[in-house]
Amino acid sequence: MKKAVYAGSFDPITIGHEWVIKKAAELFDELVVAVGENQQKKEDFSLEEKKKMLFSATKDYKNVKVDSFKGELLVDYAVKINASYIIRGIRTETDLEYEKGIQYINSRLNEKITTIFLIPPEDLSVVSSSLVRSLVGSKGWEKVVRKFLPNDECYKVFTEHYSKI
Repeated sequence: MKKAVYAGSFDPITIGHEWVIKKAAELFDELVVAVGENQQKKEDFSLEEKKKMLFSATKDYKNVKVDSFKGELLVDYAVKINASYIIRGIRTETDLEYEKGIQYINSRLNEKITTIFLIPPEDLSVVSSSLVRSLVGSKGWEKVVRKFLPNDECYKVFTEHYSKI
């Protein structure tokens, strides 16, 4: 059985993440989508909110599970859940350079874990969690952000979060 992990901060999940999940779910017998804590990023959404959005966005995939991890390297988490592959989405050349470096480190830490890079279609290359968050507050932002979120449940969690602020 081929098992992979796709990890990220998913702050929030976007249609770009959704594309990567769909493609990875087609390629692997089992895919774990895991929210990882990144101490270098300022995160807006709670772990509970992120997981709620991920469960909603992945509910139609029988071979996808949602999980989270904290305080450990992704390569170690992959070993812990018996995944042989790490999935990474590449939107830009900058992403590629950064992810190559991480992949080199991961392969030194555990040569049995293979990193697979997935490149989304061009129209998704500009979609990022940061971009979606940056739209909040502008006139009509609620209508605009909906285009970049996977479904109505994700949109609901997103807008409820920002209505509290």
